[in-house]
Amino acid sequence: MRITVLDGNALNPGDLSWAPLEKLGQLTVFPRTEAQDTAERIGSSEAVLLNKVNITEAVLEKCPSLAYIGVQATGYNVIDIEACRHHNVTVTNVPQYSTAGVAQLVFAFISEFACHTKLHSDSVMAGEWTQSPDFCYWKAPLIELEGKTLGIFGYGSIGSRVAQIAQAYGMNVIVCTRTPKPEIRSPVDISTLFNESDFISLHAPLTEKTRNVVNRTTLSLMKKTAFLINTARGPLVNESDVREFLDAGRIAGYAADVVSEEPMKKDNPLLGARNCLITPHIAWAATETRQRLLDTVADNLRCFLQGKPKNVVS
Repeated sequence: MRITVLDGNALNPGDLSWAPLEKLGQLTVFPRTEAQDTAERIGSSEAVLLNKVNITEAVLEKCPSLAYIGVQATGYNVIDIEACRHHNVTVTNVPQYSTAGVAQLVFAFISEFACHTKLHSDSVMAGEWTQSPDFCYWKAPLIELEGKTLGIFGYGSIGSRVAQIAQAYGMNVIVCTRTPKPEIRSPVDISTLFNESDFISLHAPLTEKTRNVVNRTTLSLMKKTAFLINTARGPLVNESDVREFLDAGRIAGYAADVVSEEPMKKDNPLLGARNCLITPHIAWAATETRQRLLDTVADNLRCFLQGKPKNVVS
């Protein structure tokens, strides 16, 4: 089988081995692929693996040998699913591989807002502690998480893991979700979530109903002391509205690992915003997380070749 990886640098910039895939066929790996080169690079490949490269009807028409697309991620919005069905192309994804990594980053953000670790370390390294008349000082208000309310919007595997960590901190957890679960004793509506939470963490998929769910209306419900965290999808948030509320001091802070367009554009309204933390989509990037992803990508393809496909989305 001819296997082509279209944007291998995302999953494996060189610190992992492609051996699990090399055992399955003739493997070609491109670090990145521009839209105009997609069909040519797929060529006569029977299987294509990708992360963010778009597969459209026009691409599929030029690649009649293609039988399988393995998305090296959970989200598959880059794939024209209806076109794949029309061309009898199987599409798989990798669910739940990044649960631990994303939940970990959520609490890295929460801890930074609560403790201002970088601010105080920079102060010490600049010599301010050596000049202090007291044994301790703090440059911003510090927050104890115990007893604070964490609101979780969306309660899949990541949202539930975040809830477990929050409970270990002694936080009160409230949840707004479209799919109630037995462990959610009292799910709340979105207004209650935004109104009562000290921290809000977004974990919903991007749909037409959730797009821009964070906007001027929902932000106006938040406490001025509350923080918002987005490790799900950038377009869940109206970034211009968030910038307005941050700069006006109407919410305490915003942290995100995702933005509306990635890579981030120079005119993104969040650049330079007050008390705003942004990381470049790294929640999934721990070595262990990416190895788990690569192993599952290979297993998905192996199962397809054996006639028993799994994690099929189309």
